[in-house]
Amino acid sequence: MALVKKYASVVTQFVNKGENLYFAELKTSSGHYKYSPGQFLHLALDEYDPSSGWPESRCFSMQSAPSEEFIRITFAAKGAFTNRMKNELHPGKNVTLKLPYGNLFDQPHHKDKTVFIAGGTGVTPFLSLFDDKSFATYTNPLLYLGFRSRIMNIYDHELEAAKKINPSFTANLFYEDETGILNIDNILKENSAGQSFFISGPPLMIKFFKKFLMEHGVDESNVLNDEWE
Repeated sequence: MALVKKYASVVTQFVNKGENLYFAELKTSSGHYKYSPGQFLHLALDEYDPSSGWPESRCFSMQSAPSEEFIRITFAAKGAFTNRMKNELHPGKNVTLKLPYGNLFDQPHHKDKTVFIAGGTGVTPFLSLFDDKSFATYTNPLLYLGFRSRIMNIYDHELEAAKKINPSFTANLFYEDETGILNIDNILKENSAGQSFFISGPPLMIKFFKKFLMEHGVDESNVLNDEWE
């Protein structure tokens, strides 16, 4: 695993995707970002001064593959810090990133019919794997991805790219205003207790889905998520 490093970075794209959802693309002048699929970063808006310590920051999953020149993140402006991001980020804005953190896909797991379950922007750490060449080593991976509405799905491009890397990949998309919320009971019925289940999304969703799977025969070692979630 790469050592944690601070990267002076610049915003190259910043887009309001609607519904208070924002996309940012960042680039560093200090070489290439080094991280593994599924890892996350700390983003600081204020200038980093080593004599004052690390400034206030927020964690975000990297949705870009490690081989890419840029890092991409998506966030919803909900709290004080993300509202600052909404108001202060723009192309040319300087920020500092600290990465990488996490070991999501370094955890032992089965690569045959791996199940990925995500709610909304929770899909972002999965995208960094789906668009990485290592995704081709998975056999018949399955994604169950839920959104409140179709307008919240801004990831079609990445999902199509994933299907080119791994043609056996199946993406099942659900829209709450059309078909209801993700149903973990149905997901388990469509799969088996011996598969690996990755879960990413709101903390309450992760807690409930994890508890349900373990109560219905899935070993705890086969229910995986990043602790920072």
